[in-house]
Amino acid sequence: MQVLRLSRFLGWFSIGLGLLQFLYGRDLARTIGMRRHTGLIRAFGVREVANGVAILGSPASAPLLMARVAGDAMDLALLASTPVYGPRERANAQWAIAAVAGVTLLDILCAARLSTEDDGELPGLPVYWD
Repeated sequence: MQVLRLSRFLGWFSIGLGLLQFLYGRDLARTIGMRRHTGLIRAFGVREVANGVAILGSPASAPLLMARVAGDAMDLALLASTPVYGPRERANAQWAIAAVAGVTLLDILCAARLSTEDDGELPGLPVYWD
C-alpha cells in the first residue's frame, strides 16, 4: 500500500524535523524572528520526534497521523501569531508557514486514507495510494 509508505515517510520526516528543532532551536528562532520562543521550538521538536517514532512503530494508525495534524496546527498558530521584526524574518516566517501547510495537507490526506477501508468513502481523494 502506497499510503503506508507515505506514513513511514512522514514518520521519518517528523523525526528529522524534530531533531533539527531540538538541536538548532536557537538558530531557527533567530531565522524566523522568534528569538523569545527558542524553548518552545525545542519542545515542539521533542513532540515531533516522539510522534515520528510512534508513527514508525505503527504506520497504519490514523490517530497518530491526526496527532501530527494537531502538532502542525500548533506550529501554524505559533508562526502566525509571533511578530517578526524585519523583512528577512517576515519572508522566512512566510516560507515556514507555507512549508508547514504543505506537510499538513499530506498528513490530512494520509490520515484520511488510513481511516477508511473503502475508496468509495473518500470520493475527493485519489485512489492511487492503495
